[in-house]
Amino acid sequence: MKRIFLICLSAVSLFAADVTGKWTAAIEGPQGQMELLFNFKQEGEKLTGTSQSPMGEMTISEGKVEGDVITFTVATDQFKVVHKGKVEGDQIKVTVEIGDRQMDFVAKRAK
Repeated sequence: MKRIFLICLSAVSLFAADVTGKWTAAIEGPQGQMELLFNFKQEGEKLTGTSQSPMGEMTISEGKVEGDVITFTVATDQFKVVHKGKVEGDQIKVTVEIGDRQMDFVAKRAK
């Protein structure tokens, strides 16, 4: 039984997305379009890195990769932004939640 569990666990890790690297996106905000740069570092299911926008660079926290789904948060003293995304090849379809507002964008792997 233990052997079957280990085989299944290994198979699941083979299908996990690898998002390590730089990703770019543009999001429409109240003042117009805003360029974003994500620098992800993935170690197993743990996701760390930074998010850079016109507001500056912010550290990613609470990052996790489960299969093709990623979740992470960036925060300042004024707000917390929760990101939830689905990895599809070299793009990630992301939904962000800022308080009771929600926005969608697509991040693409930088070449």
